[in-house]
Amino acid sequence: MGIKGNPIKKLQIQFRLNLHAMSLSHKALALLSAASLFLSVTARAVDSVIARAGDREITVSQIPPYLSSLSEADCAALKQNPVALSQAVRTLILQQVLLKEATAAVWDEKPETQALLARVRDAAIAESYLESITKVPVDFPSDDEIKEVYDARKSELTLPKQYRLAQIFIANGTDPANAKAKAETLAKQVKSGDFAALAKTNSDEPRSAANGGEIGLLPEDSIQPAIRKALTGLAKGTTAGPIVLGDGLYFVKILDIQDPRTATLEEVKPQIIRALRTERQNLNRQAYLQRLQAQAPITLDEIALPALLKPEEKK
Repeated sequence: MGIKGNPIKKLQIQFRLNLHAMSLSHKALALLSAASLFLSVTARAVDSVIARAGDREITVSQIPPYLSSLSEADCAALKQNPVALSQAVRTLILQQVLLKEATAAVWDEKPETQALLARVRDAAIAESYLESITKVPVDFPSDDEIKEVYDARKSELTLPKQYRLAQIFIANGTDPANAKAKAETLAKQVKSGDFAALAKTNSDEPRSAANGGEIGLLPEDSIQPAIRKALTGLAKGTTAGPIVLGDGLYFVKILDIQDPRTATLEEVKPQIIRALRTERQNLNRQAYLQRLQAQAPITLDEIALPALLKPEEKK
């Protein structure tokens, strides 16, 4: 399936989330388009539904507390990646569905569940406390420190070839034959007509359609292979399609091509800041835990410990 909000771009998450994410088709959940996640909470009513599955709902007011529960690096990365944020919300709503089933089964009253909850609670309290006392100052890193890292790594900070693209997406829906016929008719208009106007009236992907089909600047290696192949050798201003993918047919216009180049400091500044803050937080954590162990040395019975892993012998 194409990715809602940007069907051409493959799902590429450049950071690790502390989530048990599950891969689901967007048909499995009545989830709003990822485009809606660009809106600030203040721009929407706090009780506005952002995701729904059956009788379970996630509202706008539930997103900020969720984001605040993440590490600083993961939270910042999520805010800059609507695809990852969309997947995170999918996980949250699915968790609500599972919770409903578990509650109906009185799963929370099982002794093993109670024991698990106690362990999770203890771990959460300890982790929250550790994070609070090892937090990185808000003014770190300084501009000089950022520039120092940029200058040292500048030769490695190469942006790949990028395409600025516009698309017209014809969804297969329940009638692939009809979609194919529509695409064949549209193919005659695309080559000589106003691509932006055709996208607004014909594309089945609402977010890009509203922008005349434009989906922005994409690195070459993040474009679906079939579409990337169709674009190979084409010049700026030309159009490819219809390109057949699993969820429908695509017409793609090349609005601009940018050759590989070294990224500017401003382009990579957010990533450098996140990397330096994450590194500093990890160093703070390690230093604090080392001091803690020095104050309360740990002793283990290394002989008895392995025996705990062996199955008990039946009497």
